[in-house]
Amino acid sequence: MNAFKILESRGFLEQSTNFDELEKKFASEKIVFYTGFDPTADSLTVGHFIPIMAMSHLQRAGHTPIFLIGGGTATIGDPTDRTEMRRVMTREEIEHNANCFKEQLKNIIDFDNAIIVNNADWLLKLNYVDFIRTYGIHFSVNKMLTAEAYKTRFARGLSFYEFNYMLMQAYDFLELYRSYNCTVQFGGNDQWSNILAGVDLIRRVENKTVYGLTFKLLTKSDGQKMGKSMAGAIWLDKNKTTPYEFFQYWRNIDDKDVEKCLKLLTFIDLEDIDKLLAGDINLAKEKLAYEATKLIHGKDEADKALQAAKTLFGGKNFIDSIPVIEIEKDIFVDNSEINICDLLLKINLVPSKSEARRIISQGGLKIDNNKILDINYSVGEDSFDDNGCILIQKGKKFFYRVKLK
Repeated sequence: MNAFKILESRGFLEQSTNFDELEKKFASEKIVFYTGFDPTADSLTVGHFIPIMAMSHLQRAGHTPIFLIGGGTATIGDPTDRTEMRRVMTREEIEHNANCFKEQLKNIIDFDNAIIVNNADWLLKLNYVDFIRTYGIHFSVNKMLTAEAYKTRFARGLSFYEFNYMLMQAYDFLELYRSYNCTVQFGGNDQWSNILAGVDLIRRVENKTVYGLTFKLLTKSDGQKMGKSMAGAIWLDKNKTTPYEFFQYWRNIDDKDVEKCLKLLTFIDLEDIDKLLAGDINLAKEKLAYEATKLIHGKDEADKALQAAKTLFGGKNFIDSIPVIEIEKDIFVDNSEINICDLLLKINLVPSKSEARRIISQGGLKIDNNKILDINYSVGEDSFDDNGCILIQKGKKFFYRVKLK
């Protein structure tokens, strides 16, 4: 089965400029393809999981991926789904974030056999007048205004600065076509209008046919985007979302979403997926959680998370299996106590104090099995046991031992 058919059979494909021609190309030649990641944070999220997995499937089939870091486009920020303009990032921030991405994806993408580029290398060198005169003439403003990428910004005002984003992404495709004979760009379905712009620019400038391909967004059966938990976004960085939390997120998804996620987010053969789904759905969820965690965090962390889940709900060695978060004793130097919201934020169990307050007000927090309902509740050094630990339960199934060091 060629790479295109693999993606099709596993449910990746959403839109393409020409499905039939792409299928033939992937079956008959080695393709250079690319997808881009704007380094606007130091971690990717599970929302990036699908294009990453697609890139890996294609690479395993012998095709060459270009992993594009949007160091240039990140200085603007894709206006898609944004209501406010992003701040301008420094080159140092962008380089740091890009290195974090490589570390997070090392178990999925073979970077030794991939092409890694940063579009800052060409975008930041462009002469604006020359660029607009040479390439801007190929873009219709009327057509651009109909693009999905800009619609959410109209209500708050779309700056001309952001309006250039589509031109810059289209130019990326042209640059990669010229430098590497890259003929396919893919991404999430929300990138369709930007991808089409690049395909059209190459046709107009080079008189060549290239292709665009988009994948389904990672959504729940009710249409909502996946990747949110009680603590916020599900990150690929273990310091933002622990491997245990990552495991539990997939272990607790709706039964209706298990088949889709097994096909999209693991490399399990389709025949074996059918066998899993024909049995106990909870075992299928456990397998999904284990395989997804292993891909992002490695086998050791996946084994730990699996063991923690089994002992948690099996009742054996419960305390020893719970993830430990260490915190310095000096949190009590200035004050004898620390507010519970401040503590949750400090140990990265919530992304913000407002989220901590929400969890507490909804009865979703326990300390040493006591429900905390007061957002002004404080934890003192004397709250910790003889081993310097307290047990925090967030929601129904997330347990942590917080240990003073």
